[in-house]
Amino acid sequence: MTEELKISDSNDKGEVYQSLLPQIEALISEEPDSVAKLANVAAALKYGMGFFWVGFYLIKEGELVLGPFQGPIACTRIQKGRGVCGVAWEQEKTIIVDDVEKFPGHIVCNASSKSEIVVPIKKDKEVVGVLDIDSDSLNSFDDVDRRYLEQLCDKLS
Repeated sequence: MTEELKISDSNDKGEVYQSLLPQIEALISEEPDSVAKLANVAAALKYGMGFFWVGFYLIKEGELVLGPFQGPIACTRIQKGRGVCGVAWEQEKTIIVDDVEKFPGHIVCNASSKSEIVVPIKKDKEVVGVLDIDSDSLNSFDDVDRRYLEQLCDKLS
């Protein structure tokens, strides 16, 4: 990526995604290694969008296991149905949480996390992992994030 994008009051979030996602696609299109792809996607989203924490959890032996990420230390394993990531996996749908303290069963990996979006990654209609993004502000995620991040996760599968 040749330029770093940041969201500011003058930038529309959708425009930032529209600029960033083609750059991410270019980064991953020729790379056959999934870990390398996910690592670059996490870095591009963290620094391009200014998120607090961005990472992937991959399903291994019946639980979500931490994969490539950018940000503070994270929880290593999450059970299906536990926390936002586990519920997104169980329900096979994107979950947006405006205030993580109000989410039943929220797993606190970092006390600075205030809001969260989790997008399942599916391969052959089966969830194989999730993209987890945290913000250190309340109410950070909306349908714009959902739309673009779901498009990205479709490309990752």
